[in-house]
Amino acid sequence: MSCARAARPELLRAIGRWDLTAAVLNGVIGSSIFGLPGTLAKLVGAWSPLACLAAGVGTLLVVLCFAEVASRFREAGGPYLYAREAFGPLVGFEAGWLTFWIRVTAVAANLNVFVQYLSEIAPLARSSVGRAAVITTLVLLVALVNLRGVRQATWTINVFTLAKLLPLLLLIVLGLPALSRATLLTQTVTAPDWTQAVLLLVFAYGGFEAPLIPASEAKDPRRDSGFALLVAFGLVAGLYMLVQLTVVGLVPEVRRQAAPLAAAFGLLLGPAGVTLAALTAMVSVYGYAIGNALQSPRVLFAMAQRGELPAVLARVHRSFRTPYAAIALYAAIVWGLALYGSFEWNATLSAVVRLVTYALTCAALIAFRRRRALEPPGFQVPAGMAVAIAGSAFCLGLLATRSFAQAGVLVALAGVGPLLWLWSRRTTAR
Repeated sequence: MSCARAARPELLRAIGRWDLTAAVLNGVIGSSIFGLPGTLAKLVGAWSPLACLAAGVGTLLVVLCFAEVASRFREAGGPYLYAREAFGPLVGFEAGWLTFWIRVTAVAANLNVFVQYLSEIAPLARSSVGRAAVITTLVLLVALVNLRGVRQATWTINVFTLAKLLPLLLLIVLGLPALSRATLLTQTVTAPDWTQAVLLLVFAYGGFEAPLIPASEAKDPRRDSGFALLVAFGLVAGLYMLVQLTVVGLVPEVRRQAAPLAAAFGLLLGPAGVTLAALTAMVSVYGYAIGNALQSPRVLFAMAQRGELPAVLARVHRSFRTPYAAIALYAAIVWGLALYGSFEWNATLSAVVRLVTYALTCAALIAFRRRRALEPPGFQVPAGMAVAIAGSAFCLGLLATRSFAQAGVLVALAGVGPLLWLWSRRTTAR
């Protein structure tokens, strides 16, 4: 038995502190920043940079909870693991189940954005056959990069993170001096909808938790998780506010623009700027997809290791030392969702479900702090109990504003979790 156990391949710890920070940046900055500025201007007008600030403060409460809770663990699983250890196997399974669907619907939404931007320079991608071919090719490339190994995926994430940040920084540097008060006055809204704006920004800020899922492949997750989360989130919040301010102060009536960043780059650099914006959006989306595929299959892997999903999903490739079966299943589901649903359909489902897992992690911080016998976390939040309560209230308050149809999707998806958990337990027992 000992020989067999020694021969079993294990995951490789190759993700360092700055790799993890880059992964958090990449996990947050996907397609939202390229389409959201116009929508925010439509909802709250010239005050939209303040909406970025308000949503950032609320989301920061959740990020702080994740930073402390994550610093207690070295194993894979992320929100699934935290809820399982805090509240038991059933709640943990539900958190893992919902986390996985958050991730696959988010990347499916992003792939549709990739197709939309690609169609600006390659009209053939607009056709149904072209769209299917692009999505299929993207999913295969993403799966193969991650199957080859965590080191290759980490390097790819670092490169794509830098590639998406530089053009956004260029937009800020060139655009801020060109801001116009007259342009800001064109962003008039008769009935501001702050709740919807904040919800959309929570989706835009979301994804910071995803790089915590493959903690068993990080070098020192207890030390590095809090650092990576706070540094990356601070950079993202600053970037979002400055990009939003630049766009609403540069592009008249930006709420009418389908591609607001392309319009802003076009005003600054002409047609070359539009091309640059399209390429940046595609790079951002593809980099996001690479990071998502590194993290999300590890949820299935962690659940399978504990006998809550079929054991095949816990298999590790002997050469590449990656969970190849979980990656394959993940890729198949993403492919189906991306082909079936639009960006709006997938993004809506991802945003609503995300709030549940965020609230669970805030509650987990309270549960862990009440267990005095536990080992101290690697990162501790000042006034952590108050922060956790405020973070939970922020998530539940937003959930209470959702429509009946959105709540119905959440209830249906959450209701499948316990049934699957019971079936898995009976199968494992046999």
